[in-house]
Amino acid sequence: MQSHNNRDGNKSDAQSPEERLVRFMLGHMVAGLAAGFVFGGALIATNVANLRTLLFASSDGWLFAVLFFMGLSVTFGSLAMGVAIMLDGKPRKH
Repeated sequence: MQSHNNRDGNKSDAQSPEERLVRFMLGHMVAGLAAGFVFGGALIATNVANLRTLLFASSDGWLFAVLFFMGLSVTFGSLAMGVAIMLDGKPRKH
């Protein structure tokens, strides 16, 4: 976090609107990435559609795991970023 000079020339620790927006978006992205990894781990752990069997039976299981988890993390990260864009950090009045 950077210090900014206010009107009086004193430094303040307040974030600019751009910094708050970036922090808001990054927070959502990290949450989406984590959700993708957790969801992928749950699918592998419960052996849905025999994914765990395929993973361990294949000689290229590591490649499957990398592509599987990266695909899920990108999908969930993008979803979370889309939610952040729709919310844009502003409370709504009903």
